[in-house]
Formats: sequence, structure tokens, C-alpha cells
Amino acid sequence: MAAFPTQAKVVIVGLGGIVGASIAHHLIERGWDDIVGIDKSAIPTDIGSTSHASDFCYATAHDFLTCWTTLYSIDFFSKRGRYAKVGGLEVARVGDDERMMELKRKVTSGKAFGTRAEMISAAEAKAKFPLLEEDQIQGALWDPDAGLVAPRSQTLAGELVDEAIASGKLNSFANTSALDLIVENGHIKGVKTERGTIMADKVIICAGLWGRLMANMVGEDLPVMPVDHPLTFFGPYTEFEGTGKDIGYPLMRDQGNSAYMRDTGDPKTPEGGQIEWGYYEEKEPRLCHPRDILEKNEARLSPSQRDLPIEQIMEPLERAMELTPILGELGYNESHSFNGLLQVTTDGGPSMGESQKVRGLWYAVAIWVKDGPGMAKLLVDWMTDGRTEIDHHAIDYARFYPFQTTEEYIEARCTETAMKIYNPAVHPREPFAGGRGIRRSPFYEREVELGGYFMELGGWERAHGYASNEHLLDKWADKVPVRTNEWDNRHFWRVSNAEHLEMSENVGMVNLSHFAMFEVSGPDHVALMEYACVAKIGGDNMIGKGIYTHFLDDIGGVAADLTVIRMADRCRVIDGADAGPRDYHYLRRLAEDKGFDVAIEDVSEKYTTIGVWGPNARATLQKVISDPDALSQENSPFASLRQIEIAGKSVTTLRLSYVGEQGWELHMKYEDGLAVWDAIYAAGVMPFGVETYANTRRMEKSLRLQNADLLTEYNLIEADLARPKVKEADFRGKQAYLDIRARDHQPATLCTLIIDDNNDSQGVARYPVGICPVLDPATKQTLVDAQGRRSFTTSMAFGPTIGKNIALAYLPHDYAKKGTSLLIDYMGEELAVSVAGIGYEPLYDPENLKPRS
Repeated sequence: MAAFPTQAKVVIVGLGGIVGASIAHHLIERGWDDIVGIDKSAIPTDIGSTSHASDFCYATAHDFLTCWTTLYSIDFFSKRGRYAKVGGLEVARVGDDERMMELKRKVTSGKAFGTRAEMISAAEAKAKFPLLEEDQIQGALWDPDAGLVAPRSQTLAGELVDEAIASGKLNSFANTSALDLIVENGHIKGVKTERGTIMADKVIICAGLWGRLMANMVGEDLPVMPVDHPLTFFGPYTEFEGTGKDIGYPLMRDQGNSAYMRDTGDPKTPEGGQIEWGYYEEKEPRLCHPRDILEKNEARLSPSQRDLPIEQIMEPLERAMELTPILGELGYNESHSFNGLLQVTTDGGPSMGESQKVRGLWYAVAIWVKDGPGMAKLLVDWMTDGRTEIDHHAIDYARFYPFQTTEEYIEARCTETAMKIYNPAVHPREPFAGGRGIRRSPFYEREVELGGYFMELGGWERAHGYASNEHLLDKWADKVPVRTNEWDNRHFWRVSNAEHLEMSENVGMVNLSHFAMFEVSGPDHVALMEYACVAKIGGDNMIGKGIYTHFLDDIGGVAADLTVIRMADRCRVIDGADAGPRDYHYLRRLAEDKGFDVAIEDVSEKYTTIGVWGPNARATLQKVISDPDALSQENSPFASLRQIEIAGKSVTTLRLSYVGEQGWELHMKYEDGLAVWDAIYAAGVMPFGVETYANTRRMEKSLRLQNADLLTEYNLIEADLARPKVKEADFRGKQAYLDIRARDHQPATLCTLIIDDNNDSQGVARYPVGICPVLDPATKQTLVDAQGRRSFTTSMAFGPTIGKNIALAYLPHDYAKKGTSLLIDYMGEELAVSVAGIGYEPLYDPENLKPRS
């Protein structure tokens, strides 16, 4: 073994698992060297999740990033000869119609994101997996690309490490625990280990189950938790004796029972001659804080393999025997069965990316085997290039607010996600029950009194509609359809559509307290914002204006969508609740990297916002402000700021509109919010829910949403948000932006679609939610642009003013023509759509006269 080094460019903590080993491989592939990898036990690991993982891969997810990383990983495993592509079934039992619907939804998502899943009959499922009782199921999903890392991901991790060592670019040290992380002036400097201290420029935490303990060393926590996963074995099973196979039949998931099953192949292979049956606990998942995990010398099997009492699984196991009776015929291998620790997260995504507190410290934690190499590629590209091939907002550790990394919050949310690993199916709009009530507007109690139907975003409780407005359903009954399909109607309140229409006819007020806000001050505050933003920020003529703008990455991808209020001595950034933390940390890092002398402060809880919009907004507000003339057309033009007074409280108005009507955002100190709300409400203004603001009228106005319609895979011209001219000042991504603008045409354009006929094959009117692939009517294939990007809906909502379901989707250049007829696939139902707008082309008030009236 080489002498223990005192210096390295990169230290990987947790080299022995599939994630750490894959990161080492990809670092070397991208030209990195002088890498040191350590692990607290063996390499490959004999104590981490990789050591006992079931190692199977399905690409049946409902988000693009997960499908991308899984497909990349499958390809990676295959090219190395370490993948048994046996295919995989997911079955729906007789009577479980919701599971059958979920399987169809997975096929739909597969079409959107590039997987090859399809529906097959019960008889076809039986033919592929003879251990099934055919009369127990009504149908199945078949994923031909599903399979098993063979013989083990543990084996592959060892091979990757050996290759990296052989290249001369990695030194590996097993049985070497990290005792502390060395930080100076907010930058990582090294790792203190049992063998000595290594100084390093970068440190990557791939410690899996123990990742939180590493983060704790620098005063952070990761929103992940280990959870018991019962793994049981039955045998002997000799069907594949003499074949040499690691697995014979396809994989089989019985997710309605929160379980899966597979054979372990030839008895002569490492774990062969058995049936493996795994289960995820739906009712009382057994979570474990990393500090409570046993040490290697304390555990019967290993720290990540905990004892499994058979009583823990008897009820689902008995159900499994109904579907696959062989489980009751073979012997139960109690000594081989265990609770395997794996990780769940608070929002379904891993913790990846740079630390919020320490520059040069990177995390790659809570990643399953099926995504290991794919996530490793993303992380290494991110470290190398400052960006990734696909938008990474859903995995970026910077996405979390401080309250989201408290122990109480982590346990509450992880408990819920653990209960839904397999079952029940998670609705696209599904709210959490735990970790609620953390952030409330100053008028929250008023909203409760009005019967608010609350959802949550960024910790803020937001009413999507109000019971107090349900009398409006009589007035607008002919324009507000009843959604008879339960899935389409779930977590939706019909009154919100009536509120939408009433606001548009008169005036309404909406709680916008969820805005993330941070202020940039200091000598270079204008220079920083000028460099970060595409729009012009500098110049005295910009003081007192609200500036809608974007951040770009280095190749022109859209990284942020926000408003900058230019004040005399600072800039206030107004951002979405979900994007706010990431953009806040981005600006902090950019300022440091470029040497800007600024202070950046999160003021989200110091201020609050009320939106007042509608054709009578001006006339109504003029009744409650001390100087009615302040809101005249002359004194308050579009995009301008004004100081007014309501109920004796100072209020800053910003005249713009996300709902396509005349009106203002009213910004005030948090403690003044209730008085202002009460004064406006007393003037007869109807509160309306955020559903109108964020979804229905936004869609009628063809307005874009960051992290949905705006992503780093696409540029501003494709999103049709480019300004007529490019400012003279330099900004990040400017050269790429100029090159993009010089193209004859873009590979794709974000278009507005309307569903021409929303009746399904049963004659039921559908109101789609989630993501749907956009298909060519002739070929029934998903559209793909010249850069290989697939077309799917990025936002969808029923627009009550238009009376149609509306969607946004990027379409390839040849299809982005007004009137083009296409299809979308919604859970197996093909619905006819047509292109109603190319780029930014609102369906409601297309000339944008109302907001400027």
C-alpha cells in the first residue's frame, strides 16, 4: 500500500460504494488526477448499502432527471459487461384499478422521457414470469430494459476502483475513517483521518448512510434518512441450476403490495439458488438516524444489515403468497434475511452539489444503485464545467432552506416518503402532511377564517382557493366544469376556477408571501447584478424600476427567472419559493468567484406581498390609499415602483401582472401585512387562491415557470423570452447567447397547445395533470428535436376563461407551426391537441392591453 498522502487535489470520502467508485471513474475520465479515496471499512464496501443492494434497475419514473440517470447507468453497466438485461414486470392485481392506472401513467412517462415500457396482458406476464398466478392480476407493465447489475454492484465498484488505481490517478485507503473536515475562511482545506490529515482542494462526500454525519462536521445537515428495507430469501430454488446465470426470470414488482421478487439464479453463483422477496413498509417505516447505526464489530451481519423479525412482514408476505405461491412452498432462509438500510429523502431527490456553507465541499448522498453512474457523471461534469448536461435543480443541495435541514423536519418528511417508496402512487400535486405550518403569512388566520384550502411551497402555507367563495360556483357554473375523474380532481378545488373568473371581471387579492426575496447591497451591488442578469440593471435611469430578467449558464441555458427591484442603494431580488434558495446561493458564489464586494441577505421573512389585480384594481385601491393620484396611469406606469400608504402602513407598489389584468404587487414589512390585508378586504376585494396566479391564468397568458418551462437544457430564444436587443454590458453566458441568437432558427420553441377534445375513450372529460409526451399523429412517436430533446408538456391547466385545457411544450422546429395537429398521451389515452401559439403568444388578451390599462 502506498504511503498515506498529506496532499491531494480531490478526496473522496466513501470510495467503496457504487457512488464513490463511479465518481472516481468519471473524475479520471474528465481529466482529474491526484485523487485520494478513503472508506471507513473495506473497498469495495462491506458495510454500506452497496454491499447488500438488490442491484436491479427500472427506468419507470415520472421525472426526466431520474429516467436520464437510470438509462445512463444501465448503459454504463452494459458496456462494462456487468448488466443482465432480463426485463422487468410491474403487475396490477385484480381489483386494484388505481395500480393499473399508475402502470399506464408510467408507460406514458416512459414515452415522454425515452424509456421503452409498455402494457401487456396477464397472460403475457405469466409467460414471462411463470411463478405468477395469472388469475390474480389484471395486467402488467413490461420494461424490456430493466435488469440486474451482475454479479453485484459491489463487484463493479471494486473493479472501478482497481482501474482508477492502475491509471496512477487514484490512491485508495480502506479502513480509514474521516474524523473531521478542515475548513478555513469558508473553504474546504482537507480531511482529518485515522491515518493522518490530507490537505485537499476539493472533498466529495459519498458516505451514503453516514453522509449526514460528515455534513454535521461543518455545521450542516442533509435531508435524508436511512430506513429499514426488509429483504427475505427462500430456497433452495434450483430452476436455473447449471446455467451460470445470476438471474433467470425477469424482475417482478408487486407495488400494490409494496413488494418485489426475483430469483438469484444458479445455486453456484454467489447468492444463487434462492428467491428474494423485498418489501417497503407503508404504515410504520423504521427510520434510523446515522448516529444510531451500529459499528461493524457490533452488528450480526453488518451495520447496514439489521435483524428482521418475521412478524414485521407476515401480512404482506401472506399477500405475496397469493400472487406467487412458491414463497409458501420453499423454505424461509431466516439467517440470510435482514433489514437492509437504504436512504430516503425529504423530497425524493438526493443531496448533490456544493455545500451551502463550505466552498469546495461537495455532496453525493442518497443515491440508489440504479442511478449511481448517472449521478456520478452529473456531479463530475458540474464540478468540471460548472453545469450539467440536463437541468439539475431537483438534486441540487442548494435547493433547501435552513428549516428544511432541521432534524424534526427531516424525520417528518422522510417518514412520509418512506411510506410511499412503492405504494400508493404519488399524485403530481400531492401535498405533504408533515413539516407543515412552518411559514405563514401575516394574514394566515384570515385565510383560515375564509376556509382556505392550503397547500405548501417553500414552507409557506398557500391557499389554492377559499370555501367562502363557493357561492361563485353558481354564478360561473357554465364555465367551471365538474371533474368526474377522481385522479384529475384530486388536490384541486373547483372554486379556484370561479375565483379566476370573478377576479377577471372585477378585482381580487392574492397572498404572495411565498416569494423568496434577497437583497444585494454594497459597493459592487449593481456590478454583480449587471453581470448575473441578461436584462440591463445598471444606470441611474433604472433606479425605481422592477426589471424582469434571467440568469444564464455558460452555454446560454436558462438558469433563473426572477424580478430585480432596483433601489437607490441596493437591489431586491424577487424569486419563486422553490428556486429562491438555489438562486441565493448562486449569487453568493458568483460574487465571491468574481471578486464583487457585496452583501447578500435573505429577507423573505422580513417582507410580505399581496397581489391586487382585476379591471377594477386601480379604482378600488384608490379608495384605501392616502394619495389616490399615486396610482394614476401617469404616476404609476407599467413596471414602475411607487411608495404609497395603506392603513397607515408604508407600501411599495410594483406595477406588473402575472394574471394578465390591471394591478399591482404590494410589498410591505411582514408586521404591516395584516393591517394592509384587512384594509383591502374591507374595501370589498375578494381574496382568490394561488391556483389562479400560479396555474390557470398563467397558462392563459402563456407565462413561463422556472424549473418547469424554463430549464438549462433550453435557451431564452427557444423560450421566446429574448429581449429585442442585447445590452452592451457583459453578463454570464453572453457570448453563447449571441451565438444562439445568430442561428437561422432554433432547434425547438416553447409553444402553447390546447386540447381540442378532452374526452377519453370512455367518453369522460379529462383534465390532465402531470407530464404527457407530445406525439406525431401519424407515427404515434414522441417528437424529438435536432438535439435529441424529447417533447413533453412542461405545464398544464384548464383555463376557465378560454374554456380549454392548455399546455406548454417545446416542439421541434418543423412542428412549431400554428394550427399543427398533434397528440398527447395521458395515462394511455390519446388526446388531440393543436398548436395555438408559437413562443410567447397569450390566448387571453394577446396584445397585453389589460395589464397596461
